Amino acid sequence: MTCAELSDIYELYALGVAEDDEKIEMEAHIARGCETCRLGLADATALNVGILNLVEIESPPSRLKRRVLASIGVEKPGWGWVWALSAAGLLILSLWLGLQERTRTNELADARNQLMNTQGQRDRLNQALQFLSDPQTQPASFGRGTNAPPRGYVFLHPQMGVLLIASNLPAAGAGKAYEMWVIPKGGTPRPAGLFQSDGRRGLHILSGPIDMAALGTIAVTLEPEAGSAAPTSTPIIVASAS
Repeated sequence: MTCAELSDIYELYALGVAEDDEKIEMEAHIARGCETCRLGLADATALNVGILNLVEIESPPSRLKRRVLASIGVEKPGWGWVWALSAAGLLILSLWLGLQERTRTNELADARNQLMNTQGQRDRLNQALQFLSDPQTQPASFGRGTNAPPRGYVFLHPQMGVLLIASNLPAAGAGKAYEMWVIPKGGTPRPAGLFQSDGRRGLHILSGPIDMAALGTIAVTLEPEAGSAAPTSTPIIVASAS
């Protein structure tokens, strides 16, 4: 089977319910180091976790039976209560299945959003690896020899752009974001994108060609989350491109 054919059973395999021949094919692909199937299974596992992690549904209270019976005209016990209870049971089952379907749809949407975020992070890391592995990339460090302030590297590439990797970078806070600036030699800062930190690290990529000869400094300031046209605070990161 090809990777395209196996993609239809990633979720089933991750749940452990794939057919035996499908399991054999999938395991053979993984054993051969198939990166497509490995990443597909990782995404399927995350999706399954999102779907299966449903909220618990509480059991209906006993008084619900009496209320349902009363609503259809059965006030006292008798032979008719069996049929009434059956009808009530079908009604409750229908309502419960509807709730389950809505819950599953919401959970599925949340899981897919998480997968999209995961895919975006993976694409960004792959782009960062391209920066680091290309011989034309030039590094510039900042915060060297210090522990408290942010420190790290700026990587410059004439075609790919600018890669910023920072550590010791606290979270920007509510309503705030970090903004990177490209500052030409003797020129004014130009906005180069917004990013956030997980409380320890920050990674940001400005994609596209840059004029290495005219570039003077890469800086980062803390700005409103919508961004600013010009820096409004003292730079917390300054890396010379020289």
